[in-house]
Amino acid sequence: MGGKKLKLRNLAVAVVAAVMMFLAIPYASAQPASPDMPVKRGMYGDEVSKLQNKLKEYGYYKDPVDGRFGANTLSAVVQFQMDAGLTADGIVGLSTWESLKNFRGASSISRGRGNSRKAQILLSMARQYVGVPYVWAGRSPSGFDCSGFIYYVFDQLGYGLPRMADGQFEVGIPVSRNSLEPGDLVFFETYEPGPSHVGIYIGNDQFIHASSGAGHVTVTPLNKTYYRDRYLGARRILK
Repeated sequence: MGGKKLKLRNLAVAVVAAVMMFLAIPYASAQPASPDMPVKRGMYGDEVSKLQNKLKEYGYYKDPVDGRFGANTLSAVVQFQMDAGLTADGIVGLSTWESLKNFRGASSISRGRGNSRKAQILLSMARQYVGVPYVWAGRSPSGFDCSGFIYYVFDQLGYGLPRMADGQFEVGIPVSRNSLEPGDLVFFETYEPGPSHVGIYIGNDQFIHASSGAGHVTVTPLNKTYYRDRYLGARRILK
């Protein structure tokens, strides 16, 4: 009996250790920001605080200055880059720092059409997570499943979508295959009848999604045989 109890205790310790390691992943991947390198999602420190203060000065960042480059900082950076006429990639390099120092306000051209602007912000944010592991039931940057990825990215823009793919298929406006626009949700019938997989259309006949087959968030052509044969429909959420 004593040996059995010891084995159970050792197993419990191993499980707890594994869980702690999993939970620590997002923090272990974070790194301090430096004046000599671009500042991007996952970084922390004085450079991030300086960035947040500057964005707050122009009205892009509304949250407390905490020195951590998270989703809200990323959204603020992308919106600023769009207004400044820069590549909206969410990465703060030399050109973005220079624009922050000399910003004179957004032009009417850079502001663009409302839906188009939201789509650009959404896609810039979604692309930041390419390579994040696929995790069943995951809905955070430490790991996503397909609908969890959609749920998280849209939530960063203030859209409260249902958590599961079949629920997400019931919201928004139906869109035909030949009328897809960047930011539309595309659905597939995969392991069960009905909408069981979902991604975000990014243009050029491609979509971004958390793929169990690839094992991470990735970009895939819509005309890839597997997805072409299982395409179910699309919904437009942005408005």
